[in-house]
Parts: sequence; C-alpha cells; structure tokens
Amino acid sequence: MSRKGIYTAAAPEPIGPYSQAVQIGEELYCSGQIALDPARGEIVEGDVSAQTEQVLANLGAVLAAAGMGFEHVVKTTIFLIDMGDFAAVNEVYARRFGASKPARSTVAVAGLPRGVRVEIDAIARRG
Repeated sequence: MSRKGIYTAAAPEPIGPYSQAVQIGEELYCSGQIALDPARGEIVEGDVSAQTEQVLANLGAVLAAAGMGFEHVVKTTIFLIDMGDFAAVNEVYARRFGASKPARSTVAVAGLPRGVRVEIDAIARRG
C-alpha cells in the first residue's frame, strides 16, 4: 500500500516534525488539531466551545484535503486539560458529527500545545 502525507494551507502548519495527516490506502490518520487559526497563526480567542469549533474546522480541512469528510471518521481522541469542559466540547462535537458517530476516547491531560484547552485527532476510512 502507498503512504502519502496530506497537507493543506486551510489547516495550521504543523508546529513540529509531523504531517497534518498520513493516508495509507483508504485509511487516513489525522494528527491532533488545536485551536490555531491557520490564517493568523494564532490561537482563537474565546472559551472551550470557540476553541472546539476551530479544532473541528481544522480537522475538517485536513479531511477535505484527502477527499474525505466527517462521515468518514471512524475514531477520534479528545484531549482536555479540564474534564469540566467535557459537556461544552461534546455539544460542539455532536453538532459537527451529526448522525456520523465515530468511536471515541476522551482523556484528561496535564497540558496541551500553546496552552489550548482541547485537541482532537482522528482516524478516517473511505468505503
């Protein structure tokens, strides 16, 4: 199977030595996205809901660059610095995924890049 790095200017530049996503055959492994505005290169202002909106916009851009959408996502991991944010993140997440409900893990962590409150990665599959 072929391995292909996925890149789009519609999502933030990686802030380390990694790809926005890697596609292997029909599977796409998306790196964690944070609330970084790709146009300004800065974290979006606002609460965890605003951050989650930007995270999912970034993830959507990476999926689109691979010719996929949220309906192709089969697994996500949500990283939160405060489990008290769970309900707010869940509300935004539910709106974005709609009827496409991937498997999911949610993990509390001590910190995230750039001081953000939420990070989400995904695995998607066509077919």
